[in-house]
Amino acid sequence: MQHELLRGVSCVINAEWLRQLLWFKVVSHSLRARRAELLTAPSWSHQASRSGTAATGMRASRQIFPNWFCILWLPFLLRAISCSPLPAAELPPPAALPSGLSQGQTCVGCVLVVSVIEQLAQWHNSTVKAAVERLCNYIPEKLQGFCYVLAEVYGPHIAELIDREMNADVVCHSLRLCKQDPGQLLCHLYPPPKVGLSAAIWKAKRILKNSKDPKSTVGFPNLCAFPPLDDLCERIKYVLSNKLPFEDFDGDKFSTFPTLRGYHWRGRDCDDKNTTVYPGRRPDNWDAKSDSNCNGIWGVDPKDGIPYEEKFCKGADSQGVVLLGDSAGAHFHIPPEWMTVTQMSAKSFANLPMAFTDELDWPQFSEITGFLNSTIGGWTDSLYLRLRRRNRCNHRDLQNISQNGGSSRNLLRLIKSLARNQLLDNPAIVIYATIGNDVCNGNKDTLAHMTTPKEMFSNVMQALRYLDSRLPNSSHVILTGLVDGRFLWDNLHNRYHPLGQLNRDVTYSQLYTFLNCLQVSPCSGWLTANETLRNLTSERALQLSNVLKEISRTQKFANFDVFYMDFPLKQTAEEWHRMGGEPWQLIEPVDGFHPSQIAAALGTSVTWQKALREWPQVLGKENPFNDQIEAIFKDQGGH
Repeated sequence: MQHELLRGVSCVINAEWLRQLLWFKVVSHSLRARRAELLTAPSWSHQASRSGTAATGMRASRQIFPNWFCILWLPFLLRAISCSPLPAAELPPPAALPSGLSQGQTCVGCVLVVSVIEQLAQWHNSTVKAAVERLCNYIPEKLQGFCYVLAEVYGPHIAELIDREMNADVVCHSLRLCKQDPGQLLCHLYPPPKVGLSAAIWKAKRILKNSKDPKSTVGFPNLCAFPPLDDLCERIKYVLSNKLPFEDFDGDKFSTFPTLRGYHWRGRDCDDKNTTVYPGRRPDNWDAKSDSNCNGIWGVDPKDGIPYEEKFCKGADSQGVVLLGDSAGAHFHIPPEWMTVTQMSAKSFANLPMAFTDELDWPQFSEITGFLNSTIGGWTDSLYLRLRRRNRCNHRDLQNISQNGGSSRNLLRLIKSLARNQLLDNPAIVIYATIGNDVCNGNKDTLAHMTTPKEMFSNVMQALRYLDSRLPNSSHVILTGLVDGRFLWDNLHNRYHPLGQLNRDVTYSQLYTFLNCLQVSPCSGWLTANETLRNLTSERALQLSNVLKEISRTQKFANFDVFYMDFPLKQTAEEWHRMGGEPWQLIEPVDGFHPSQIAAALGTSVTWQKALREWPQVLGKENPFNDQIEAIFKDQGGH
């Protein structure tokens, strides 16, 4: 499903921004110098540091990618400083908004950041200045320069307004990071002030206009404008837009680097200098001399001279697993401790560099391609892990070709990043699972923007024809129906969001209304108090699921058979209830939209049992040599 709910939080991880960020090292020295300037100048941030109210004993990470504060604000900074320095005593104009971010998304980001700053000050009984200083101390050391530059630009204004008991909505509207279009209501997350939101914003703007502490910042050019970098920036933009590994020296679509579409998304390459070596291929000469398919099984048994791959994997129905999906399949997740001040520390953001360079997705823990033990709650269970346990010759043969916002429409482009050679590779099980975005959008007239059954049929058939031209014979395709998203509102609307738990002032209902007002909701049709609209959205989802079901029943293809299964939400919820869990725990707590780690693991079990019961041929037979493979090759080189 889409993750536009927090595109303001993740800043849409778009290529334009990321390609600039990847070259942060080029200017990091300048930013550190700027930070030193700011800390030695008689400024508010320096005074806060000297006051002793800043957190002590907090050690910053030495990663080169930013934590969530920079994720929220760095695009704004990059855009602003790539144009010209900010004049003294002048706030950034709306035109300085970063490329790829809408006004609504920027508003969401601002409100969340200001909320956290305010709550940090409250929780630690400190000044707002000290709260910002504390927040900057959580940031990896090499990026603290960004935080201090931003603090110098916005910090005094935020501090002054919060000290005057202005809430985050008022602060962001007065900073012009939330904008009211003509005829549009003033969007707000929190209950309006007693004087009214409009009056409070007018008062805040007057305060800022008369502020005696205006700040400016230095200018840095657009890094990709430099001739030495422009070609590489274009390459970064290409590989990211096409969902290919950024680091792939032999061009076989597999990598030895984990993130940036690396081996968190596809099985790890065991020789990134040889285009004929990659996960999923049939072994070259039974891998007597080298591991051509990266499954960790190679060499010759000295006892009889038979290659181990031939002995253990010949006739074993080896096959890989491929997911064509959306953000649910990619396993979108924002750790709640990133915006829950009672849990926040430098340790909270230790996984930020990895999460950021994986687009805030965690495919290594996902329902279809997960392979690592979960570090984000719950446990990892996946179709890939079960196929590997069933036949260890399947080691590393996985591809998660999903994207945030994936639908039957844009998967027609995404599918072209599939790595499968029809003549040289093993068959594959392909899961087609765009479970929400064909009915989910943020438009006010959401029904008019939903995929129609006719469009769904055309899109899916185009994808299946493409797969038929790429997949080896004896492959399988499983079409997964759309989810019934009424589950979200029913189980979350009256609960407190992580941002509202400290003061019990923000429910999911309020968050959904705020996002709908800004037209950045991930799903206006389900995340709404309008029960009729929720029902109509589910009705369309069922119509599209029936299209998938009919395709599986009537359409035939040369190189694979097609199956259909409903999205296993009902069975997952029932199983979790039997285990003593609550239904809201199956939903991601920060975005209130995606399946949680627990839901992903339980969903795997439901899918597996259905396949065993109804389509055992899809899973292949159990390899009788699994114990011998493990005894000789241990973890087969890991993942």
